[in-house]
Amino acid sequence: MPFGSEPPQLLRRKLFYQGRKFAYEVNRLRLPNKVEGEFECVRHPGGALVIPVTPEGKLVLVRQYRFTVKSRILEFPAGTVEEGEEPAVTVAREVQEETGYKAASIEPLGEFFLAPGYSDEIIYAFLGTGLERLEHPPEQDDDEDIEVVLMTPEEVEAAIATGDLADAKSISAFVIARSKLMGG
Repeated sequence: MPFGSEPPQLLRRKLFYQGRKFAYEVNRLRLPNKVEGEFECVRHPGGALVIPVTPEGKLVLVRQYRFTVKSRILEFPAGTVEEGEEPAVTVAREVQEETGYKAASIEPLGEFFLAPGYSDEIIYAFLGTGLERLEHPPEQDDDEDIEVVLMTPEEVEAAIATGDLADAKSISAFVIARSKLMGG
């Protein structure tokens, strides 16, 4: 049987940390070629991201402080999928909380792994259209510091090229939606 045709055997799983949004574990595995090793993994319930589009064709992004990179970064609205929650419900909530807009339509774009080398987190990407500004938007979470930014698809593409938009999930979702956003 060629390497990779059978799964590795789990010999031991050790949970080091269980947090509010993720867990960190180290697994001892025996690979199909009989080599044993330690494999670290961040377990995450998944995230959902939406590319909101205004009736004028502007994309709604947020610039928010991310303590892990010690700066404010540009990204599309996103959030952690809560237990038992459908990802479309997650993005409908997040677009309202983070931007003050409500999307009339939420269309799935696809899904992808964020960093499969060390995490099982999957991102569910959506396109949000028919946006309307909420008169009374929901309160942002206490730990969020968010500025809403409107950009054309061409401006987003330029921001990716210059590194001003460097968030992998936002870049991936934009690439998936690019033909819909840029007319072909």
